[in-house]
Amino acid sequence: MSDRKLKIILFGATGMVGQGVLRECLLDPGVERVLAVGRGATGQRNPRLEELRHDDFLDFSAIESRLSGYDACFFCLGVTSVGLTEERYRHLTYGITMAAATTLAKLNPQMVFVYVTGRGTDSTERGRVMWARVKGKTENDLLKLPFKAAYMFRPAGIQPLHGIRSKTAWYQAAYVVAAPLLTFLNKVAPQYMTTTEQVGRAMLAVARHGYPKPVLESGDINRL
Repeated sequence: MSDRKLKIILFGATGMVGQGVLRECLLDPGVERVLAVGRGATGQRNPRLEELRHDDFLDFSAIESRLSGYDACFFCLGVTSVGLTEERYRHLTYGITMAAATTLAKLNPQMVFVYVTGRGTDSTERGRVMWARVKGKTENDLLKLPFKAAYMFRPAGIQPLHGIRSKTAWYQAAYVVAAPLLTFLNKVAPQYMTTTEQVGRAMLAVARHGYPKPVLESGDINRL
């Protein structure tokens, strides 16, 4: 795949991680086209960017004709578990992710699927931390789908760069206050900290060249 330009589907392009991934995709001359699927507009204008508005993230049948012919999917859609029941969090995390992934696996069997989870995800699905169990099941079931390859990105901390902002107000406030510390940690402790730029570039790298293992922690992301 490294010798031809990539066609990429991006979910979550308006979130903090997705904004960073979209930026890197549009800066990369080896990306032919990006299809951003979401409920809201990205606010970006670029001839290589196409936006597809869709409301029902548990049923993609109405837009299946628009989702074929792609090389990679970068799935950056996610919500915090704070204040949610396990049932609701599972619906918003596992249900939506698997609905999109099963549709894409059917339409694009040669696709590389990249999913953003988080450090501490519980692959056993039996631990005491609710979000980690749900993420673990999501990862495990994604890896069973018939994609060319699937990669689980488990960053610990992510520093937003280039003016990218979190949509969660208190997250954004914390990022602003802690920016100097986050920059320092990214240099001295890359196993615990990465950036939106590094996440985007690492996704493009695994889409082109693969990686020796399916689960990537912050250190792996930064090396890529």
